[in-house]
This record gives sequence, C-alpha cells and structure tokens, in this order.
Amino acid sequence: MAAIEPWALKGELMLSCNCTVFCPCVLSLGEHPPTEGHCQTWGGVRIDEGNFGDVDLAGLNVGLILEIPSLMSRGNWTAGVYVDERADVYQLKALTKIFSGGVRGTTHILSILVGKFLGVYQAPISYETDGATRRFKIPKIIDGEITPIPGGDREGHTVIENSGYWISPQIIVAKATKSRLRAFGRNWNFEGRSAEICPLDWRGP
Repeated sequence: MAAIEPWALKGELMLSCNCTVFCPCVLSLGEHPPTEGHCQTWGGVRIDEGNFGDVDLAGLNVGLILEIPSLMSRGNWTAGVYVDERADVYQLKALTKIFSGGVRGTTHILSILVGKFLGVYQAPISYETDGATRRFKIPKIIDGEITPIPGGDREGHTVIENSGYWISPQIIVAKATKSRLRAFGRNWNFEGRSAEICPLDWRGP
C-alpha cells in the first residue's frame, strides 16, 4: 500500500444548517437528533495555510454540501464538494482526497459516515470577512451570510470551547442572515437558522 502524504489545513469554516439555533449535534456529538429530525447543511472553508505533501493549498476555498437522514452517528450521509476554480490539477486531487476522507487524519470520519458521494466540482468561490460577519458565495449555487450571536457582555461572541466536535474544539455560535442553496436538485433557505464559525486546524495522516 502506498504511503499517505502528510497533510495539514489551517483556516476557518463557516457552516449553515436547517436546525433552529443552536444545532444540538455540536455538543451531543451525533447522539441527539437535529432539531428537524434530519440535517441539511452547507459549509465554506477558507484555507489560510495548507499543504498535501509538497502541494501548497494556501489561499484556496472549498464548499461542502451535506445531508444526514437522522442521527449523525448512524451514517448514510450524502456529500458533495466544490473546489476553488483557481486550484490546479494537483491541488484539486489533493483537496479531493482530503475532503473525501481518504487520507486519514481529521477528515477520515467522512470516509466512514458518507454513504453517497455526489462528486467534486470546480467553481468560483468567495469567502469574505466583514467585521464579525462571514459571507460565502458560489455563484448560482450557494449565497450565504452568517453573524455571531453576542455573548453576555454584548462585546464578545457566544463561544463553545473544549468540545469533542470533530470539526473544531472551539465553535462560535452564529445565525444565518442569508442562506440559500440550489444544487443537486435541492433548494434550501436557512435564513434565521443555526450557523457556526470554527477555526480549522486539520491534519493527517
């Protein structure tokens, strides 16, 4: 068996789902059902630093679509991936391996829980930060904007720390002010629903 290249991604993920605020899956770790009984979600990833072996991944963005029929831990997820159109063939192959979970490490959970993979597509992707607000856009596919929920002091954000959540041990609790997705026959609108912002520090194998 060929050796798996060491890889690492640092950056940020923003996520918008169909749960009412706040998604219980983050703390129940998949043992509590989503508030609607099933999960529909999209995520945006901004890679500030990253590599797959000798392939540099810094500066690229990735979009994710996930559909989970019941408890997260039961699997049978449906997933699709969009990779920044600026990625060359080597970067595309590297990100495909990472986001399909095929190179172990942090994202290996995806290879276990995803039962249907919709594929990987390239598109123009933007991930913007405007103060505390994050905006993510894939033209004609995802148009999202999420804003953190203020904390008790009204200056900081509501933050969950030291959790066992696979994406990140720190989660900024947020709400979608805009969240539209049209892809793979889905037409979702999660405005006013649960969202989160997570610092990323993923690696493998």
